[in-house]
Amino acid sequence: NRRLFRSIKVGWLMVHEVLIKKPLFICAAMKPDSVAMMELGGLHKQGAVCIFGTGNFGRSLGFRLLQAGYEVTYGSRHPGKSALLPKGAKVTTHEEALQEAQVIFLAVHREQYGFLASLSPALEGKVLVDISNNVRRGQYPESNAEYLRKLVPGAVVIKAFNTISAWALQAGGLDANRQVLICGDCASAKQAVADIAHGLGLAPLDRGSLRAASELEDIPLQLFPLWRLPLRLGAGLLAAFFTYNVIRDVVHAHVTDGKDRSFRIMISLANKAFPDVALVMLSLCYLPGAMAAVLQLRNGTKYRCFPDWLDRWMLCRKQLGLLALAFAVLHVLYTLVIPIRYYVFYRRATVYVGLMQENKTLEFNNVMAWRSDAYLSMGMLGFALFVLLGITSLPSVSNSLNWREFGFIQSKLGHTTLLLCTAHTFLYGWDNFLQPSAYKWLTPRSYMLALVVPCVVLALKAVLITPCVDRAVGRIRQGWEREGKGRAPEDNANNHLPLIL
Repeated sequence: NRRLFRSIKVGWLMVHEVLIKKPLFICAAMKPDSVAMMELGGLHKQGAVCIFGTGNFGRSLGFRLLQAGYEVTYGSRHPGKSALLPKGAKVTTHEEALQEAQVIFLAVHREQYGFLASLSPALEGKVLVDISNNVRRGQYPESNAEYLRKLVPGAVVIKAFNTISAWALQAGGLDANRQVLICGDCASAKQAVADIAHGLGLAPLDRGSLRAASELEDIPLQLFPLWRLPLRLGAGLLAAFFTYNVIRDVVHAHVTDGKDRSFRIMISLANKAFPDVALVMLSLCYLPGAMAAVLQLRNGTKYRCFPDWLDRWMLCRKQLGLLALAFAVLHVLYTLVIPIRYYVFYRRATVYVGLMQENKTLEFNNVMAWRSDAYLSMGMLGFALFVLLGITSLPSVSNSLNWREFGFIQSKLGHTTLLLCTAHTFLYGWDNFLQPSAYKWLTPRSYMLALVVPCVVLALKAVLITPCVDRAVGRIRQGWEREGKGRAPEDNANNHLPLIL
């Protein structure tokens, strides 16, 4: 028992001496790579990073680097004026700051690059990360990064972080703001910058050599590039439908009856144009997909490029759908204010007083009740699915869906939404399609014109979902090709498929 007790005591003293009193002894005995992975209570530092520039971006970048465990040193012309800089960062002159780190972030404008010429010997072999942007596109004949490489030939210039805003760095770089585009001629230097981006929780993306710097510098200057075509299309359709309704309702009444109905411009005519534009733009979201399927059937292969106009059209379908949803929301809001309009109060009072004077009763029309309820029901269901489509297009929602779920919502439910909205419009028109009084100056009502495109889309979709056509499109999209359309079929006997269209 004594021997056992003595052995346990000696063993415990050894464990206590090694594990508790001298933990650094264990770390020293481990491999350097293993030690680098351990932070030892937060004492370990990722490395030293230098930042030239104490503006908004320089302060935000330094704050994120400090949070990630980096040692941050600012190089400033006035080291004494550093009240706004994040706590924990050192502030020195440019010459002293260069001695602290191998990677230098240049957070100054191109017009202030002049001080770097005197620092050229100290920048020899350093990684100089240019994060600058210009005020307008084509402001200089060459990119800022290429100009910087000529100014400091001994440094390794990398273009990065110029597409990230100071606000995105402070907010944590969520969603689309996580991507960091990097370009440069040195692979190891780009990897070092990419490692820093990874340490900040960002997603680096290599865009090639430094010749791509001009392209990267133009990205922050773009103003809604994918929204231009949808915005122009929406504005054009809105102007066309609104002008068309003004001519039919206001100008026609003034010319034929001498009545002034210009007051209808503010709400009545606007509420006619909004749903028409929404329906047409929603159908335009699904028309290019049907056209692409028809082209693939016609070509007999999926390996032939679509026309450029169709590619651009398909790329902006999300924007088309969101604008269509915006017009649908406006239609709902304008419809909700109809009961409180003065014109509606006046018409109701006139009708009720006339019935009372004539001692008549307004009989209940069962057909009109069915029409009204069906019209409103289709509209509410269509608008609900429309909102669901808009919600699932948000990155935070779509990222949580797999491809099949996203495709089901955007395709199956999208066509269902189009069908419900089209039925809503048909029920609104009811028997007006056959009444001569609905065609003022021999022109149809605006919603009749708006039904043309969705009816074409639904007709094409009805053809494409038939079993024979759907099977043919599915095989083509799985890689099958008709003989003589580019690649030779792998098995001509088993893969034979007749021409559908």
